[in-house]
Amino acid sequence: QVQLVESGGGSVQAGGSLTLSCVDSGYIFRYNYMAWFRQAPGKEREGVAAVWTRGGNTYYADSVKGRFTISLNNAKTTVYLQLNSLKPEDTAMYYCAAASRVAPGGLLVSYGYNYWGQGTQVTVSS
Repeated sequence: QVQLVESGGGSVQAGGSLTLSCVDSGYIFRYNYMAWFRQAPGKEREGVAAVWTRGGNTYYADSVKGRFTISLNNAKTTVYLQLNSLKPEDTAMYYCAAASRVAPGGLLVSYGYNYWGQGTQVTVSS
């Protein structure tokens, strides 16, 4: 039974930081890829960052490159998303997702992911 649970969302002012966490009831290492997506009201779900759990390679959307960092803990039980230099346009529901293989469109497309968490809200005020 896969159960991804996100936490760490909240409300911050522009320029602030947050750390999101995603914990699986099992063992994250069983998935080859973990990712964070976000969806703002009225917009499509957008891939933000992804990590290859075996090798640690990371991938980022251009909109967050240099500001967000995806990482795994040593025990491979938790995936994090560090959000720095937050902007009002980063406001969205953030979702954790897991996949076993790469979709044809790459690691930041939502249809490639089999398992999803319920989401955690991030709100950035100007």
